[in-house]
Amino acid sequence: MPEKYGRQTPTLSVILPYTQSHGEQAVQLYNRSGRTAIEWQERLIEDIMAVNSDGLWSHMKFGYAVPRRNGKSEIIIMRAVYGITHGERVLFTAHRTATSHSMWEKVIAVLTKSGLTEGEDFKTTKQFGLEHIEMLDGSGAVINFRTRSSKGGLGEGYDLLIIDEAQEYTADQETALKYIVTASENPQTIMCGTPPTAVSAGTVFANYRRSTVMENNGENGWAEWSVQKISAVNDVDLWYEANPSLGYILTERAIRSEIGENELDFNIQRLGYWVEYNQKSAISHKEWTDCQTAEKPAVSRIFFGVKFGKSGNVSLAAAVKMSERIFVEAVDCRPIREGNFWIIPFLLNPHAETVVIDGANGQAVLKNDIEQSGSKIKIVLPRVNEIIEANTLFETNLFGGLICHAEQPSLEQAVANCEHRSIGSGGGFGYTSILDGADVSLLEAVSLAHWACANHKEKKKQRIFY
Repeated sequence: MPEKYGRQTPTLSVILPYTQSHGEQAVQLYNRSGRTAIEWQERLIEDIMAVNSDGLWSHMKFGYAVPRRNGKSEIIIMRAVYGITHGERVLFTAHRTATSHSMWEKVIAVLTKSGLTEGEDFKTTKQFGLEHIEMLDGSGAVINFRTRSSKGGLGEGYDLLIIDEAQEYTADQETALKYIVTASENPQTIMCGTPPTAVSAGTVFANYRRSTVMENNGENGWAEWSVQKISAVNDVDLWYEANPSLGYILTERAIRSEIGENELDFNIQRLGYWVEYNQKSAISHKEWTDCQTAEKPAVSRIFFGVKFGKSGNVSLAAAVKMSERIFVEAVDCRPIREGNFWIIPFLLNPHAETVVIDGANGQAVLKNDIEQSGSKIKIVLPRVNEIIEANTLFETNLFGGLICHAEQPSLEQAVANCEHRSIGSGGGFGYTSILDGADVSLLEAVSLAHWACANHKEKKKQRIFY
């Protein structure tokens, strides 16, 4: 059979016109170490390192997104090695310390295998979390490897800023880092990563992509390999479309083993799909009604969410799995002072699997009432990070077409008139209503029920062989 390879050009890109680039020199340095750049990597580094008629970088900022395990970090290695061997001061940053340490090891390997000697041509600091490479030719060229924080980089000046794992790059980190290259005569910032998942904390990468693609100001660049809509996970042709290294360092067999129940996650992490969130950080009426269905779910495991709201009401919602989507429904919303007698019968349903209860003003009492009722339902009292995860996953799946519901005017009003409120310290969100006196607890209960349903793993039946 003929050899087949992934698409070597981006599916979506914004590249400024250019006639000169230092990309070829970067590739030569990289290949001298015994590694071999793949065609797509050569093309992309050419675009990133394009220069204008004044010899300055055409793209002062450049972002690119490639699905996992395609070798996107090799682009950073090429750029960093070129930088340190051409007198640049470089700051490499990552979300995790293990990532920055791994990059330090890779850059050291490329430098040494390309003919440079530690102690003669460069020196390095091996301390975990404070890795450092400095050239000994008197140029002042250096690479520092750091884990990002809201204070990282303050007071230091660099020519090149690299943001790896950019899907986790937060606004407060950007505030601390974006000014460190402004004093350079020829600054450049590079962001690379994958599309944000339901648990990604960063917003900068997605916002940069949106602004560059929609309204480029003339000095930004972008490239991505992706699908533009939720797609079938078994479509092999799309694997090749979204994974440029498929056939080189990635195999069909490896991708096939990644397919699981969460099709949205596969679309994001393997097919490069970007979930588009509402620009006003709220769910519009159209986005909600587009998910409406007349189909009734079959009787199956039922997952409940209970939210004790600050307004004095408590809401109950339910969720069940359908063939490809999760069906959600608001059950009722009543004053907390009425007690929990009306909630318990739903939780005694023989199909009831899990109930997630949020709200310090009632969850302990309801938990005790459930236990006293004799219900065998699993009770979950979520932590703040789990509530953040639940809300993010709810919107991700809603906008991804993986949630459906029947027409319910009360729920529709709560959903179509909500906005985000900050919770936690990592950029997470909850909900509040934009209508005076309106109760958003119905939406919050639905989000909790959906989260329980989406995270449920069916127990595998034990099989005995003789």
